[in-house]
Formats: sequence, C-alpha cells, structure tokens
Amino acid sequence: MARSFMLLALAVAVVGCAPVDNSASTASASPSTACTKEQLALVNPGRLTIGTDKPAYDPWFKDDDPSNGQGFESAVAFAVAGELGFDRSEVQWSTVKFDSAFAPGEKQFDFDINQVSITPARAQAVDFSNGYYTVKQAVVAIDGGKYAGAKSLAELKDAKIGVQVGTTSLAAVKEIIQPADDPNVYNEQIDAVTALKNKQVDALVVDLPTAFYVTAAQVENSKIVGQFSSTGGTPEEFGLVMAKGSALKPCVDKAVDALKSKGELAKIEEQWLGSAVGAPELK
Repeated sequence: MARSFMLLALAVAVVGCAPVDNSASTASASPSTACTKEQLALVNPGRLTIGTDKPAYDPWFKDDDPSNGQGFESAVAFAVAGELGFDRSEVQWSTVKFDSAFAPGEKQFDFDINQVSITPARAQAVDFSNGYYTVKQAVVAIDGGKYAGAKSLAELKDAKIGVQVGTTSLAAVKEIIQPADDPNVYNEQIDAVTALKNKQVDALVVDLPTAFYVTAAQVENSKIVGQFSSTGGTPEEFGLVMAKGSALKPCVDKAVDALKSKGELAKIEEQWLGSAVGAPELK
C-alpha cells in the first residue's frame, strides 16, 4: 500500500498545524486500574498490536521498518510497550493508512502511532493518549546562506523571515524571534516555500515535521537551521490513537506519563529529532 513521499509528507505537514483538544487526553489510570499485561484487553491476546502507515519515513522510523526500534516513533512505541510489560518479541506491527487510523469504526490495533495531532474533531471518533510529542517550530534556510549557521534565536533578529498567515509559526516568529523587520507573511505555505527557494526571504519558519519535508522534497540545498519551542497558547501535540472507548487508554496514558517523568521521552526526542538529525535547539 505504498504511497508517494509527497502525499505522506504533506499529510504530516497538515497535521502539524492542527489545534489541540486537551479534553481528549485527560483520563489517567487510577491506582485500581488493572494495567498488568495479563489483564489488558488486546486485539490479539498476548501481543500488543501497534499500527502505523507504510512507507514509514525518517526521522519517525528508519529503513521503512517500524519493528527495528529506530526512529523517533518506533522508539516511543517500544518504550510505551515496555511500560505496559511487553518485550519486543511480543509487539506486532500492523499497516494502517494514515487517515484510517482516526476514522470512525472498529480498529485492528491496540494503538496507532503516526504523527497524529490531537484535535477535537478526531477525538469524537477515537481516543487519544496524553501527548507524547509537543510539536516545535523550526527555521529553514538555504545551506551556505547568511543565516544557515545561526546557533541562537538572537542571531536571526535581522533576518527576513517568511511564514504562513494564521499559523502557530507566525505567532512564534512575532513572540519568540521578534525580528527587527516584520516577517513576509504568505496566504499559502507553498508561497512561503517558493519565496525561500527564490531567495526572497532569508529563512522560513514552519513546524518541525514540515521542516523535514521542506528540506527533503521542496527546496534543494536547504537545511534545518534549528528548532525552538513556542510559548503561550495551547501546545500542539501528537497522541497515540486508540479505538473510541478503549479500555487501554488509562494504561497507555499512565505509560506515556511515566516515560515523561523519567525523562525517557526527552532522551528519545533528542536522539531522533534533535541535533543528531540536523535540528539543534535554538535558544
């Protein structure tokens, strides 16, 4: 069921602009919740079935093989499985088309992981875990350009920045970078991308998932200068997708929260989405 890189990446990019519904992920496991492996209600008894799309691309997965534990989302999935008591031999991967994961209806997975933002509309049809990744903003520039080597947000003060209207990226430019000149604001993201390609702007600010796509498929010889966190407003998060009313949700929430509190999610993020893949943190 392979589909083109562009279609998949565009889907990811669109997801990255979605608002968050905090009410969709507030349930948590109480002390009495049965979260031992033997007591979990699973699609396939004795095995944890995890869904994702195919092809599965970097940096979320490596070598189109979710089962190898490499890539951000493969690593997160196995970490959650471990918290639930499953070793790698007890995890089964299932191919699930991106939009099918959060469509209404019965699911053939225990949870799906595929850069799916938590939104109110989707939460009407499926359950989401507590967020496992808060989407960050990223700066993209032409490699070798004046700002391509910036190591801090302060170094971008004099840059002419391109950004799409009405996005969290625009708010981040104004509130966090605060450039000396107003950014060039475009009605469509493709127009902002074209402006960078034509060197009408020095840099482009988009969410990090979109930045991976821009540098891989849209603008030749471009690079991610770095990533940074937004402040203010409601954070945009990816969540694990489960069937509506899933009995697993409290236990999956508990697992995600445990990984957060132990710092494991932060370590996985740094390994697969940080400086190791050319997206260092800009302070």
